[in-house]
Order: sequence, then C-alpha cells, then structure tokens
Amino acid sequence: MLKIGKISENVLKRSVLKQIKTKRDEILIGAGIGEDCAILSLKEDEVFVISTDPITGTTKDIGELSIHVTINDIASSGAEPVGVLISILLPPESEEALLKEIMISAQKACSDLGIQIAGGHTEVTDAVNRPVITVTGVGKAKKGACLKTANADPGQDIVVSKYIGLEGTSILAKTHPELLDKFPQMMIRNAAAFDQFLSVVPEAAIAVKMGVSAMHDITEGGIFGALWEMAESSKVGLEVDLKKIPIRQETVEICNYFDINPYLLMSSGSMIMVTDRGPELVKQLAQAKIPAAVIGKITAGNDRIIWNDDEKRFLEPPKSDELYKIREVKHERKNTENH
Repeated sequence: MLKIGKISENVLKRSVLKQIKTKRDEILIGAGIGEDCAILSLKEDEVFVISTDPITGTTKDIGELSIHVTINDIASSGAEPVGVLISILLPPESEEALLKEIMISAQKACSDLGIQIAGGHTEVTDAVNRPVITVTGVGKAKKGACLKTANADPGQDIVVSKYIGLEGTSILAKTHPELLDKFPQMMIRNAAAFDQFLSVVPEAAIAVKMGVSAMHDITEGGIFGALWEMAESSKVGLEVDLKKIPIRQETVEICNYFDINPYLLMSSGSMIMVTDRGPELVKQLAQAKIPAAVIGKITAGNDRIIWNDDEKRFLEPPKSDELYKIREVKHERKNTENH
C-alpha cells in the first residue's frame, strides 16, 4: 500500500520509470530520478505545440485514455506529437499495482503513437478520492503551418471521421455492465472495445496533407458541442444533416437504454475536419481504412442549424456531457429497487 506523499524512489523506478520504453530524438533529457524538467530540441523552422488535459477515473485503461485525449488535441492543430508529461495523483491506500497498471496503460498508447513519456510527477494525496491524471502533450510543426479551430470559412464542407460517441459508449459498456445485462454480451464487448479507435492522429495526418482549413476533435459535449465550438470560434454558421452523422448501432442502443442523447456524448476518436474538398478527403481516409462522412457545410451568418429530414433545430452552447447523467440513472434505479 502506498503512503501519502511523494512516491518512493524504489516504487518510482520499478512501477513508473521501468515502464517508459518509447524514445524520441527530440527529447534530450526525459524522465529520471531527480529530473524536474524535460529538455527538447527542435529545428529552426519548427515550433512547439502544447496542450494539457486532466482525466479522472478508476478503469484500468485510464492511462491510455489520458494520453489519447491530450494527443488528439495536438493532432487537431496539425502538429506531429512528440512526447508527454504525466502527473498522477492517487488517493490514500492505493496499491502500487494500480500505479504500475496506469503506467503500462499509458506506455501502450505512447508506443502505438510513437511518442515518449518525457517526465511528470506521482503522488499519493488525501485531496483526491479517485486517481487523477493530468497529461501535458508536446508536438512539433513547421512555422506557420499550424491549424486553428477558427479557420473555417463559409462554403466549406464539414467532414466527420469514424463514428460519434465512441468514447462515451466504451466507458458506459465498461463501467455499467450490470445495467446492460438485457443486451447480448457480444454487443457489450464490441462497445467496450471502441476504445481501440480513440486516436485521431492517423486521420489528422491525412487531413493535413489534404490541406484542410480547420480541425477539432470531438470530446465532452459530443458532436453538437464540437460543432458549436468550431462555429463560434470561426464566427460562422453551419448546416448539418443529422442522418449523415456517422454513429454505431451499439451507441444508439446503449444511449436509448439510458435515455441520453448520443449527439451530446463525449466522442474522442472522432474528428471534425473543414475542407474545400470534402468528398475527396472522405475517399483518401477510406483508402487508409478510416470511415468518414461529409455531414454538412459552413455558412455565412450565425445560424447553426441541424436538419432531420424537414425538421429544423438550432444548436445551443455546449452543456454538461450526457455521460454525467448516468450517475443519476443509477441512483434512481437503486431507489426503485429498494422500494
């Protein structure tokens, strides 16, 4: 059992540093005993791209998820991911096995992405009651080549990669199996395995080569939240066909069961890309075995419209993600069963 405070040197060596395997030439000094900083080197015509995100949870793959969430932000700027810094806060009485499991999970994602864990901090504290992981990602790009969410222009196509709701569906299938026993086990296993599709780095690389104007990874608030953020940032409108938004049947079934909106469900693994050549981008992604679809267009003005056949609705500013409603569902079901 780990004691409150900084992780001991022995634990740090065997459960943290020993798990770090991927190396990058850009990182001159990385994670190590007594190393408080990472030192990176770039070429004269390159710039750093940095992003950070916190993740809270108890699933065994939280390390992998934390890496993908942050690196997706780096990729959406058009940059090449290089490395990460990881800060891990564990609640009192955590076992060393949990720390090692988090690091193995994080290293798996880093290995898949070809990036290095360059440093971080690990501590046990009574300030948290669940593991909290904060990942700061570092990428590189040519000067002047980075993309901004605010670069969308009227007339351009809106393309969405893979399927919305992948992250939220996977989390629901993994953390609430007792509430999903009415569904075939094969369907739940398939839904839980959606986490293998959470990286948008492959489609981002293809989109950059195709000369897209803007990209935005879809996280909390789902596709509707991400569309609003892109339109608001670019000061444009949009029109989207709801039925063209790609979604897996597993997501539809599970969201219907929990009475939540899949279009407002966290969707890491799916990317919005704005381009003058939507159909061509979809074709290029398909050749790389990445499904995608043109779902609408950027428009002038401020109207952000979603069409469902002849039904017209207007997007609203993002609210709390639908995933957080599940706690209320579980509480209500327990109360019903107790009466």
